[in-house]
Amino acid sequence: MTIEKIAEGTKLTITLIGRMDTITAPKLEAELKQSLSGVEELVLDLAGLEYLSSAGLRVLLVAQKVMNRQGSMMVKNVNETIMEIFEVTRFVDVLTIE
Repeated sequence: MTIEKIAEGTKLTITLIGRMDTITAPKLEAELKQSLSGVEELVLDLAGLEYLSSAGLRVLLVAQKVMNRQGSMMVKNVNETIMEIFEVTRFVDVLTIE
Protein backbone atom coordinates (compact mmCIF):
# COMPACT_ATOMS: atom_id res chain seq x y z
CA MET A 1 0.00 0.00 0.00
CA THR A 2 1.23 3.47 -0.87
CA ILE A 3 0.44 6.42 1.43
CA GLU A 4 0.56 9.94 0.03
CA LYS A 5 0.15 12.93 2.38
CA ILE A 6 -0.71 16.56 1.69
CA ALA A 7 -0.73 18.93 4.68
CA GLU A 8 -2.41 22.32 4.33
CA GLY A 9 -2.43 24.15 7.65
CA THR A 10 -4.62 22.13 10.02
CA LYS A 11 -5.98 19.96 7.17
CA LEU A 12 -4.32 16.66 6.28
CA THR A 13 -5.26 14.66 3.19
CA ILE A 14 -4.04 11.08 3.00
CA THR A 15 -4.41 9.13 -0.22
CA LEU A 16 -4.25 5.34 0.01
CA ILE A 17 -3.30 3.22 -3.00
CA GLY A 18 -3.30 -0.59 -3.08
CA ARG A 19 -4.37 -3.02 -0.38
CA MET A 20 -4.89 -2.30 3.31
CA ASP A 21 -4.56 -5.64 5.05
CA THR A 22 -2.89 -7.20 8.09
CA ILE A 23 0.55 -6.48 6.64
CA THR A 24 0.00 -2.86 5.50
CA ALA A 25 -2.53 -1.52 8.05
CA PRO A 26 0.18 -0.99 10.72
CA LYS A 27 2.02 1.25 8.23
CA LEU A 28 -1.03 3.57 8.06
CA GLU A 29 -1.52 3.37 11.82
CA ALA A 30 2.08 4.50 12.42
CA GLU A 31 1.73 7.28 9.85
CA LEU A 32 -1.45 8.56 11.51
CA LYS A 33 0.08 8.50 15.00
CA GLN A 34 2.98 10.56 13.71
CA SER A 35 0.88 12.99 11.62
CA LEU A 36 -2.34 13.79 13.50
CA SER A 37 -0.96 16.19 16.09
CA GLY A 38 -2.53 19.59 15.42
CA VAL A 39 -4.73 18.27 12.60
CA GLU A 40 -8.33 19.50 12.77
CA GLU A 41 -9.54 18.08 9.46
CA LEU A 42 -8.48 14.65 8.18
CA VAL A 43 -9.46 13.56 4.68
CA LEU A 44 -8.83 9.99 3.59
CA ASP A 45 -8.96 9.56 -0.18
CA LEU A 46 -9.63 5.91 -0.96
CA ALA A 47 -9.89 6.18 -4.77
CA GLY A 48 -6.87 3.90 -5.20
CA LEU A 49 -7.71 1.45 -2.41
CA GLU A 50 -8.44 -1.99 -3.86
CA TYR A 51 -8.90 -4.06 -0.71
CA LEU A 52 -9.70 -3.42 2.95
CA SER A 53 -9.38 -6.06 5.69
CA SER A 54 -10.59 -6.02 9.28
CA ALA A 55 -7.13 -4.75 10.31
CA GLY A 56 -7.66 -1.77 8.02
CA LEU A 57 -11.13 -1.16 9.43
CA ARG A 58 -9.64 -1.06 12.93
CA VAL A 59 -7.12 1.61 11.87
CA LEU A 60 -9.93 3.69 10.35
CA LEU A 61 -11.97 3.36 13.56
CA VAL A 62 -9.03 4.47 15.72
CA ALA A 63 -8.45 7.46 13.41
CA GLN A 64 -12.14 8.39 13.63
CA LYS A 65 -12.03 8.28 17.44
CA VAL A 66 -8.96 10.54 17.52
CA MET A 67 -10.51 12.99 15.07
CA ASN A 68 -13.80 13.05 17.01
CA ARG A 69 -11.78 14.62 19.85
CA GLN A 70 -9.77 17.11 17.80
CA GLY A 71 -11.79 17.89 14.68
CA SER A 72 -13.38 15.96 11.84
CA MET A 73 -12.60 13.09 9.49
CA MET A 74 -14.02 12.46 6.04
CA VAL A 75 -13.55 9.48 3.75
CA LYS A 76 -13.94 10.19 0.04
CA ASN A 77 -13.76 8.49 -3.35
CA VAL A 78 -14.86 5.12 -1.99
CA ASN A 79 -15.21 2.50 -4.70
CA GLU A 80 -18.06 0.00 -4.84
CA THR A 81 -16.07 -2.86 -3.27
CA ILE A 82 -14.92 -0.82 -0.27
CA MET A 83 -18.38 0.75 0.16
CA GLU A 84 -19.88 -2.73 0.37
CA ILE A 85 -17.44 -3.54 3.20
CA PHE A 86 -18.43 -0.30 4.97
CA GLU A 87 -22.14 -1.18 4.58
CA VAL A 88 -21.81 -4.78 5.80
CA THR A 89 -19.76 -3.72 8.83
CA ARG A 90 -22.04 -0.70 9.48
CA PHE A 91 -19.07 1.66 9.18
CA VAL A 92 -21.40 3.83 7.09
CA ASP A 93 -22.97 4.75 10.45
CA VAL A 94 -19.59 5.70 11.97
CA LEU A 95 -17.66 7.37 9.13
CA THR A 96 -18.47 10.50 7.18
CA ILE A 97 -18.32 9.28 3.59
CA GLU A 98 -18.48 11.60 0.59
